[in-house]
Amino acid sequence: MNRMTAAFVATIALATTGALAQERSTAMKIDSKKPIQIESNRLEVRDADNVAIFTGNVAVQQEKTLMKSAVMKVFYKKKEEKKDGEKGAKKKKEGDAESTDKGQGAADIDRLEVSGTVYVKSETQEATGDNGVYDMNTETLVLNGFPHKPVVLTEGKNVIIGCRLTVNTKTGLANLAPCAQNGQPGRVKMLLTPGDAQKKDGAGEKKKKKKAE
Repeated sequence: MNRMTAAFVATIALATTGALAQERSTAMKIDSKKPIQIESNRLEVRDADNVAIFTGNVAVQQEKTLMKSAVMKVFYKKKEEKKDGEKGAKKKKEGDAESTDKGQGAADIDRLEVSGTVYVKSETQEATGDNGVYDMNTETLVLNGFPHKPVVLTEGKNVIIGCRLTVNTKTGLANLAPCAQNGQPGRVKMLLTPGDAQKKDGAGEKKKKKKAE
């Protein structure tokens, strides 16, 4: 079995109990050190607020990971905003002395905020939700939903439904929390299709044999 299918089988009993967040491995990984390609219909940059706003068919691609949304806000943090005040002061003086360097390499991405039916795909896994946040500092993706519009995580015909998906994109570890309704704890819903898993396992074994030959 692959990692996610194995996790489905191992936690199938837990899915039918109370408000237990389901934890598993996923292929949804983003490397903060690698290039990220962003496309959209429109782009608005607000230098004073350190934010860039992408709207209309937003697509974010990094290797095998794709994220789509209606709107994405990219928040930046100033490099000179460090605990070491002396280094910050030194950079400011250098910037004042040489105006041609002003603004060049002055900001890093702090976080990405996406909204308007968010879609994430990585290899064979897909996830959808209402909105989400990707924190570049902790390399954590959080995808949120509601009881009427939940987060849906799928791999083939295997499906898990909840209201808050948290993914460590460095390790691939994911946690899906259930939807609470009327103040009562909810349940994470799961649909497992053994036949689909067996087909994938068989295909994987064939690929391994071909490589070995």
